[in-house]
Amino acid sequence: MIVGVLREARAGEHRVAATPATVEQIRGLGYEVVVDAGAGAAAGFTDGAYEAAGAAVGEAAAADVVLGVEAPSRAQLDAVRPEATVIALFAPAFDPVMVEELGRRPFTALSMDAVPRISRAQSMDVLSSMANIAGYRAVVEAAHEFGRFFTGQVTAAGKVPPAKVLVAGAGVAGLAAIGTAGSLGAVVRATDPRPEVADQVRSLGGEYLSIESPEVEVSTTGYAKEMGDDYKAREAELYAAQCRDADIVITTALIPGRPAPVLITADMVAAMKPGSVIVDMAAANGGNVVGTVKGEKTVTGNGVTILGYTDLAGRLPAQASQLYGTNLVNLLKLMTPGKDGRLVLDWDDPVQRSITVVRAGESAWPPPPVRVSAAPVPAAAAAAPAVESAVRKPVTAGRKFGAVSVAALALFLAAGFAPAALLPHVTVFVLAIVIGYYVIGHVHHALHTPLMSVTNAISGIIVVGSLLQIGQSSTAVTVLSFVAILLASINVFGGFAVTRRMLAMFNRS
Repeated sequence: MIVGVLREARAGEHRVAATPATVEQIRGLGYEVVVDAGAGAAAGFTDGAYEAAGAAVGEAAAADVVLGVEAPSRAQLDAVRPEATVIALFAPAFDPVMVEELGRRPFTALSMDAVPRISRAQSMDVLSSMANIAGYRAVVEAAHEFGRFFTGQVTAAGKVPPAKVLVAGAGVAGLAAIGTAGSLGAVVRATDPRPEVADQVRSLGGEYLSIESPEVEVSTTGYAKEMGDDYKAREAELYAAQCRDADIVITTALIPGRPAPVLITADMVAAMKPGSVIVDMAAANGGNVVGTVKGEKTVTGNGVTILGYTDLAGRLPAQASQLYGTNLVNLLKLMTPGKDGRLVLDWDDPVQRSITVVRAGESAWPPPPVRVSAAPVPAAAAAAPAVESAVRKPVTAGRKFGAVSVAALALFLAAGFAPAALLPHVTVFVLAIVIGYYVIGHVHHALHTPLMSVTNAISGIIVVGSLLQIGQSSTAVTVLSFVAILLASINVFGGFAVTRRMLAMFNRS
């Protein structure tokens, strides 16, 4: 079978569905490849590069499998032969007219933006691939419009404060924006209705702004859900306060299959400082910001720039084309089980079924829901900790004082009846507990594993002391010395083994 790579018909689309590198991979699956003349020119890939990779330059729409980025034009669809398969970003959830158009044609249409969010489909998840690039590019565009440093500096000419960036939504695009803005030295804050993303935000150097509401719960699908009035009211208060302080706001909030929710109101925009920048990454679906114009840059009366660009990923066409092409290659691998150049549509495969818009001229949209790996916590299990916490009584100051008094009394009694030689050892032991609590207890968790080396050194002292005591007096002392040697030796060798494995993670070789 022949795979055709279309030249994009939409004005301003610089991406291409296959690069010379992915052409070689497609040919490795047994297919022949035909590329429209000039298909990759806007992304920096010449026809000669495709020919060097083994492709032919010709009429891509006449191939058995037709690959595109955006939905092909009507003329291109007319040129597709019956029983062919067309793969592109058809956006069937937002474009019912396109679904009807495809349903009138006798071929099969697969939409890459309908790939389900399940583990085995991650390598084909075009939305995540493009969102990653778009999040990075959003910060670049914001920095260009902002016109000032992101990082703080102290110079002989004065002090420059760091830029303050607020990211609304910590999905793939949001996390990419957080990482990029943080790497440029900005102070980054982020919010998301999914509490499980807090650690991801912090790992990239951002500050997670939580919204306390009974509606907040861990997502079972990977996507944020539509929140209720209580959450929205608290969210609006948070955004109003943050917008007054932020220099740059990047919004990424989307709900699958629905218009983008409005997060930033006109009053919030009016309260921002002159020269501030907003990048509305949800502009294609209606926008998260009041005043966003799809595909355009606007400047408000108070000097706030709002970017509603919908082609952020396409502004890095070479990189975007490579990632998109790789997603297509992974789909072709799934649909070519024999690696013999024959495309097979498995109707029982949830991934292939989910992306099928039209099958042999018959509409297959919408697809049945896909069961995700994560499942909600059963109600009984979720209620158990709440009941337990309700029954458990907090420790009062009187109880704490009583426990400390009992411990102190026991210590003094032990010191009063113990041999005189034991008192110095007990004193050292108590002081070690106190010092260890205040010193080791305040060590950052990232340094706990290297700290094991210090613990190993202490255990080495225990080994030496036990060797001196073993066999010197009673049987009880010998047994205790043997146990001490055994346990301390396990700690020494095991601790250094774990430390070595951790250090090996940072070894480039």
